[in-house]
Amino acid sequence: MLRHAISPARFYSQVPNEIIRHPRLSSDAVRLLTWALSMADEALEALSETAKRAGIGKTAFIRAKRELAAEGFLHEWRGQGDGGRWFTEQMISNVPLTAAEAAAARDGRPSDQPPTAGEPNRRAVGRSPKKTEKKTYNPPTPDLAPADEPEATADEAPAVSGREGEGSSATTRPPVGAVPLPLVERGGLALAAVAHAEPRLRLSGRNVAELAVLAGEWFQRGGGMLDLREALTSGLPEVVHSPAALVRNRLMRKMPSTPTFAEQREADRRAAAGARVAEMRECTGAHVQPRLFRPVDGEALCPSCRCADAETGVAAAVDAAVRGGAAIRDLLRAGRTEVAV
Repeated sequence: MLRHAISPARFYSQVPNEIIRHPRLSSDAVRLLTWALSMADEALEALSETAKRAGIGKTAFIRAKRELAAEGFLHEWRGQGDGGRWFTEQMISNVPLTAAEAAAARDGRPSDQPPTAGEPNRRAVGRSPKKTEKKTYNPPTPDLAPADEPEATADEAPAVSGREGEGSSATTRPPVGAVPLPLVERGGLALAAVAHAEPRLRLSGRNVAELAVLAGEWFQRGGGMLDLREALTSGLPEVVHSPAALVRNRLMRKMPSTPTFAEQREADRRAAAGARVAEMRECTGAHVQPRLFRPVDGEALCPSCRCADAETGVAAAVDAAVRGGAAIRDLLRAGRTEVAV
């Protein structure tokens, strides 16, 4: 594929590649986020108005808004003003933020999260400054290994290829804040368990803390604990000179592929369907085939059987009332006959 691109001289925005290539954001969500990020600081408008200007319909906007909130790019707070009127405060960001980090950014408090790329620079959204004499390029900082770890062996060296489509699909550390904190903690516990069970993969507390984000991303992509243990312990050499380097390399090389948005929605749909089936029970009534239904208050019969029983009970009650009325009429007639005599 050939590409011809001219760098714009004015009226442009800087958007991270993590947003443009996000595997779980639809095209409407990416368009809505990039459109909102391109707005000037003084252009304060609701996200729904931005969606209208971007040509996104109501249904697509609701879906895109839900995706952005799930990935941490959108946060909302509802409050009540002095006059008793409710209002909604929205905040978007070009990096995923947790609820605590978003609240800190809203209130102007310093965040506990370290900066993701170097020292603070100029603003990333808006017009470029005029009369710029020289362009400034900020390449990403290379991921350096700790100084106390030796170079990796042949098994530890990452497989990198310069041709597109070859080599490892994940050779860089995930950005800070991209993996939720519970998954990072779970990844740290998993690495500690593997290091405790395998003497050749002894990891220090510092190593576990550094590699917990990679292990957390493993779980975020749908990998299991057994898959993680197998990937780290299978085919180990007899002597491992640097366990931390080997674990880091294997976590990146054998990282599960990121599910697409359609695959994630299908998995969520199947999980929801499985939860609905788990809540159902089999009807104890007479059916040709077993019938499942969802009980409301511990019922043992399905709605059809309960309606049939109700109709049978009503018919029996009507029959009993008719027979009782006939008996009462017979008694009254017999009483009148005796009085006449």
